[in-house]
Amino acid sequence: MSSEMLSAFIETSNVERKQDVSENQEERQKPSSNDVTEPVSKRQMKKLMKQKQWEEQRELRKQKRKEKRKRKKLERQAQLDSSSDGNERKRVRRQVAQSNLRLIIDCSFDELMALKDIKKLHKQIQRCYAENRRALHPVQFYLTSHGGQLKKNMDENDRGWVNWKDIHIKPEHYSELIKKEDLVYLTSDSPNVLKELDESKAYVIGGLVDHNHHKGFTYKQASDYGIDHAQLPLGHFVKMNSRKVLAVNHVFEIILEYLETRDWQEAFFTILPQRKGAVPTDQACDHSSHGKQSPRAEGGASGDSSEGVNSRLEPSSAAPTDIKQALKK
Repeated sequence: MSSEMLSAFIETSNVERKQDVSENQEERQKPSSNDVTEPVSKRQMKKLMKQKQWEEQRELRKQKRKEKRKRKKLERQAQLDSSSDGNERKRVRRQVAQSNLRLIIDCSFDELMALKDIKKLHKQIQRCYAENRRALHPVQFYLTSHGGQLKKNMDENDRGWVNWKDIHIKPEHYSELIKKEDLVYLTSDSPNVLKELDESKAYVIGGLVDHNHHKGFTYKQASDYGIDHAQLPLGHFVKMNSRKVLAVNHVFEIILEYLETRDWQEAFFTILPQRKGAVPTDQACDHSSHGKQSPRAEGGASGDSSEGVNSRLEPSSAAPTDIKQALKK
């Protein structure tokens, strides 16, 4: 075979080899008949819509918090201006009137919660503590049945809790600390509706973050213990697109706000998160009479406490800066 023929043969072989490699690459790049995109489930679609709505309402929540801080600042400034005392810090503290009302977070549900929900409850308790520290009418704050996973999580992630002030943290059950006739368990399943807060009573909030796995549990427990129970008058003032289930800290803050304003409606609308889609009941009636329906908010009802316990505090994964500052006090 001549050198010319040999060169032509080698060149032809190389071209054929390149063509085979190219065809193999094209075959690999073609989508397999088995690679069919799975349809999005209804549950996943709800999660996506909820996440979208949460992001859209971020600025609204931020503005609301900003307005509340501004209002509190103006109130404190007005208190300073109206006082003739030379010490400004003393003038502010003099306006704080400690309430006799006892507010208890019942932490006896440790075994019913996963660790992630224990951590959410811890964040809610942090917020309750911070809000009570800066309230104009702080309550007598109790944490009862404190132990187990919750205490371990607090020891590991928030060692400063041992230095918290103006709070009673007890390993005992609330029934061992408070007289039975003074107790009122707050639960959205109760047929009794609160009209006023009796400051001689001790109101219990169930510290249970369970995503509705134990619906009605706190109501049953209160009934079994034979203690009084009631729900906040949410339905009398508010129409919501989601279940009447609130986070521990929401219930706590609503009570603090009511002690300051003595107005349930103002307390609800100051504290309720935007995602609850809350409107005053009279406005809701007006909408329905015109045949209009407000958009449904997929509220993250996920707990059973006083008005329920919803672990998703608007929650950011960490306490806001102002709360962290309050925790250091």
